[in-house]
Amino acid sequence: MCNNSSITEFLLLAFTDTRELQLLHFGLFLGIYLAALLGNGLILTAIACDHRLHTPMYFFLLNLALNDLGCISTT
Repeated sequence: MCNNSSITEFLLLAFTDTRELQLLHFGLFLGIYLAALLGNGLILTAIACDHRLHTPMYFFLLNLALNDLGCISTT
């Protein structure tokens, strides 16, 4: 059986055309991004500064925070 479907175009739409809603979306996404950066930064700082947190569990938490920073900043 042959697949006869094909995609010939790609459609990418904007959120909105009104300036007020664009600023609202920008502020919302910037706030979420900065909150994620701050949270992961605090995790990294706490684990790096406190020698009692240099255990395997916190090593993996540190790696998760670094991975999350990379994933958030890439998109």
